[in-house]
Amino acid sequence: MTTPDNPPVSDQPAVRVSTPEEGIALVQLDRPERLNAMSAGLLRELHAALDHLAEDTSCRVVVLTGSGRGFCAGLDLTAFDLGSRNGAERKESPQWRFRRQQYIASLVPKLRGLPQPVISAVNGPAAGGGLSLALASDIRIAAESASFNVAYVRLGLSGCDIGTSWLLPRLIGSSRAFELLLTGRIIDSAEADRLGLVSRVVPDDSVVSTALHVAREILANSPMGVRMTKEVMWSQLEIGSLQAGIDLENRTQIVTTHTRDHDEAASAFRERRQPRFYDH
Repeated sequence: MTTPDNPPVSDQPAVRVSTPEEGIALVQLDRPERLNAMSAGLLRELHAALDHLAEDTSCRVVVLTGSGRGFCAGLDLTAFDLGSRNGAERKESPQWRFRRQQYIASLVPKLRGLPQPVISAVNGPAAGGGLSLALASDIRIAAESASFNVAYVRLGLSGCDIGTSWLLPRLIGSSRAFELLLTGRIIDSAEADRLGLVSRVVPDDSVVSTALHVAREILANSPMGVRMTKEVMWSQLEIGSLQAGIDLENRTQIVTTHTRDHDEAASAFRERRQPRFYDH
């Protein structure tokens, strides 16, 4: 029986991972004929890719993008039994659906928990679950043709799904998030930029190269410093007071002062040269 964590295996990979440059992993969703919508195979392969990268100390930055003209169109509605038709009996039990829901949604904390920063190069539509993947990334760079929408509410579902109702208000503010969650309307890259959803908009043919350029800028900093910056920034979104946030910063900063890379960065600064980092 097919299960969320053991879907059918396809001969055609749905996720491709490459190393365009040392220290950078390019994760490409590869179902262009379906705008990289989430099939069972894509979900399995994306989970596996992220699990592998989490343990790969040679990888220091992850770039996430899609093949063809889309980033990710969300869940592939043709690949799952999502509802009954013409009053027919549903094939899946509530327990099975809940297990699958947890399996899909767990991609968000998995992206958040990666030790490497994740840059989403949004090269086209990012809808539903695709929007959630972009929101769970640390940096979002949009192609001019990119578009974003919550989508769930337009399918008779709650607009609050796969971490979107937690992430979106923290990125663009609750008032704007309410509108997008309740209407499900599509916004283009220019509006996404105005709302602060993305850090920049670039021509379609340069969205991945721009993401790689940002990755190189991150690579210029120490591995431990980058890792702690990501970890503390995400934790700050959940901490309830300024003092608690400062306490976390204080402890983290003292930890980083004990790394070899801190000593190397300080020496390189004094000697006016590029640092050579060792601790991955």
